[in-house]
Amino acid sequence: MFLYRVRRAGNPGRCRRISVLFSASQTGKFQGGNDVHKLTKWTTAAVAATVLAVAAIPAGAADYPSRPITLVAPYGPGGAADLHARIVAGTAPKYLNHAVLAINKAGAAGSIGAFHVVRAKKDGYTLLSARVGSNAGVPAFNPSIPYKWDQFTFLGLTERNPFVLVVNAKSDIKTFKDFEAGIKAGKIKTYSSAGVGTLLHLAALVMADDMGLDPEQVTHIPFKGGGKARAAIVGNQVHFLWQNLSGVIGAIRGGQLRALAITTGKRFKAVPDVPTVRELGYPNMEAIIGWSGIFGPPGLPKPVVDKWVSVLASLKKDRAFNKLIGNLGSIPDIRSPADTKAFVKNQYETFKKVVAKLKK
Repeated sequence: MFLYRVRRAGNPGRCRRISVLFSASQTGKFQGGNDVHKLTKWTTAAVAATVLAVAAIPAGAADYPSRPITLVAPYGPGGAADLHARIVAGTAPKYLNHAVLAINKAGAAGSIGAFHVVRAKKDGYTLLSARVGSNAGVPAFNPSIPYKWDQFTFLGLTERNPFVLVVNAKSDIKTFKDFEAGIKAGKIKTYSSAGVGTLLHLAALVMADDMGLDPEQVTHIPFKGGGKARAAIVGNQVHFLWQNLSGVIGAIRGGQLRALAITTGKRFKAVPDVPTVRELGYPNMEAIIGWSGIFGPPGLPKPVVDKWVSVLASLKKDRAFNKLIGNLGSIPDIRSPADTKAFVKNQYETFKKVVAKLKK
């Protein structure tokens, strides 16, 4: 076995010792200059390949993580991205052996926080609590934002969120039929969302299209995050809201909001009395479903990706993680990077078609 010291890329002062091991057939009996020459050539090639492989790994990637990780929620406190980030921050550290710090960078319907991560250093210490709005809906609705839906390193999907239509609990609207009659009569006029292009916004547009209504018939009032959008309906400042169940289940259970419909294929156990959109005659609305994931800036090193794949595989079996996600009315759904990218691509293309249709 031969030992070599290799300088790490990005850190010329730091070396890593590597070994090259030869089998008996390679280092055993050899005679004369010819065999020595062959062995020398083989050794040089093997060492060169090993050196290149090690040097290609950015400094610190192999022992990732070695310090706390920042997880950016691209919406304000209390929304789905924020809640998801805090659940990950509370459950992932035991598999990382380092803390995860959840922070909020809200604005521009989630695109400010998402773009912050796109531009982050490619070392795995700044990641995104990705959401359907910031990473599929907004790119589909507004192609001029400074990033593309696929301009991330996809580490994994973590959960899916059924969407619910809610009104203030003090409203005269008791059922979906009441709501349908009111909106067609022009009595229901306003709704809140987490921003232009978010799923909270697109859901209302899809609903209007499905009902045969002019989308301009109701006024869209965007806020910086799902938490503020929820506060607006709780405060009776708007007439209705479409939001992921995880973001409003507390207010539903607390008697502040009334749920009229849910986008699951069958009734959901967290809110068993709420009818599905299919029951109500609008199966197309089942396409409206939220989700969360962990994404990073483009070009993350393989050791970082592999570490998060391992962490998410552990979270998939983690009782606390699954309980916390379930308590929010969400569905734990850990997927591989490849499956996650395929899922997001399908969502993006679906929303792009909806937006194109509505803009005609």
